[in-house]
Parts: sequence; C-alpha cells; structure tokens
Amino acid sequence: MEFAARWTAIPILIGTKFDDFVQLPPDLQWTVVTQARAYARAMKAALFFSSATHNINVNKIFKFIVAKLFNLPWNLDRNLTIGEPIIDF
Repeated sequence: MEFAARWTAIPILIGTKFDDFVQLPPDLQWTVVTQARAYARAMKAALFFSSATHNINVNKIFKFIVAKLFNLPWNLDRNLTIGEPIIDF
C-alpha cells in the first residue's frame, strides 16, 4: 500500500526586530512597510511585524498558523498603522 502525503504550505512573511524598526525615522518606516506589503502580496502571504524580545505578535503568529493548518476560526484585525506592529493578510 502506497501513501502519498499531501502538504500544504502557509506562506507568511515575518518581519523581526520590531523593537529596532520603531527607532527608524518615520519616512524609512513607511518605505519598509510599503516594500514588505508588496512582497507579501506577491507571495500571497500574511505579513506580521514582530519582536521576540518584547513578545510582539509572537503568539498571534502561532495562532494564525494553527488556525490555518486546522481550518479553525481566527479573529484578528489588520493593523496597517506606521509605527505599530503591522498585521496584514
């Protein structure tokens, strides 16, 4: 008996070091966010800005992955405000 595994990829673009990112000038933050959103759209991926050091969006990323893997309901609002941890999907 042969078993063919079916794998599902969940594309996610994660920007780390949000704690350093917020130290950048606002115009540079805008450029980074704009480029990151463009890359995420091209990949058809969710986008999360995060910081493991400050536990920013870390739990939300794992909850997102689990919800996608197991087809569970998932409630989270997008956050596209420059200077805040971006969540876009």
